[in-house]
Amino acid sequence: MFGSAYGDAMGAPTEFLPYAQIVRRFDVPDDAPGAGELPVHGGVAMVTDDTQMALAVADALLAAVEDGHALSAERLTPRLRGRYLAWWQSPDNDRAPGTTCMQACEALARGGAWEAATRRGSKGCGANMRVAPVALLDGVSEADRCGAAQLQSALTHGHPTALAASDLTAAAVHALRVGVAPRDLPGYLRAHVGQQRGVYRGDWLGDELWRGPFASSPEEFIARGWDECAGVLDRLDAALLLGDRRADPCRITGAGWIAEEALATGLLCFLLFPDAPVDALTRAAMTSGDSDSIAALAGAFAGAAYGMAAWPQAWAGVVEYREELERVSAGLAAGVAGTGTGTGTDVAGGEGR
Repeated sequence: MFGSAYGDAMGAPTEFLPYAQIVRRFDVPDDAPGAGELPVHGGVAMVTDDTQMALAVADALLAAVEDGHALSAERLTPRLRGRYLAWWQSPDNDRAPGTTCMQACEALARGGAWEAATRRGSKGCGANMRVAPVALLDGVSEADRCGAAQLQSALTHGHPTALAASDLTAAAVHALRVGVAPRDLPGYLRAHVGQQRGVYRGDWLGDELWRGPFASSPEEFIARGWDECAGVLDRLDAALLLGDRRADPCRITGAGWIAEEALATGLLCFLLFPDAPVDALTRAAMTSGDSDSIAALAGAFAGAAYGMAAWPQAWAGVVEYREELERVSAGLAAGVAGTGTGTGTDVAGGEGR
């Protein structure tokens, strides 16, 4: 959780900047980026909607399993809805939030089924820049982890590739957390794609989401998403084979505005510097694409692999939402709910704790 927030904060100043301007302004070195620093203003390293929404997902998960309840779609769905809407209505939601998230939340606030609110044509990276908490909740089976990862996307981003990329992102965080070596991660993810390609998780997603322009069956619907993820893993393999740490990482794996490219480019930055997490974040932040989301994902991967030891100790004292990050991190590790924050209040169309 902290690694993701650190990456988010580091990438925020370069989002939307042309790459040539990034190189001029931030003096990107010719080889390894070198140890970067969090951008601190007024004593705080400010984050974006990426971290805000990751905290919303974490809070929803913790509320769903409080008092010993098993994680299920029935318990998680209203809590995700409530926390997404609390974020949408918050005065702190002023960090260039994604259009898809804003439009979907506006529709959710009108009430009715979430399947009618989701943006079925969107596979933006808002689907998976917030998914890491799903991979960090202890005591969850693989099937439920996959279902929850897809569901947290589905409420806003209903495209099959958004679902699959969210699932695959959570799989990467989980694998690194339980000890899969970084060098083995691409192979692990390919195996996950193969295992999940024909699995539509109707117990989590219901029987309406797949009924649209993409497929004539639920299995065909979800397979489209997994096939696009497999394609971006091919591009990741090509970029890793090239091993160029000087070039813009977006050049091969994509700019990260869409979910599968954000996953691949975040992974590329992490895997180019597997033993230097701060360098990985610096490289991810100095990209031509959606730099805060790319760096947030790279930070989540490095944090899952190495824990808090990956980061300078001083960073924890300046990152925005430090107390919330500490609380949900402890709660996820314990598999129990935390004490709650303002993100857990009841809102129109949603449910609190």
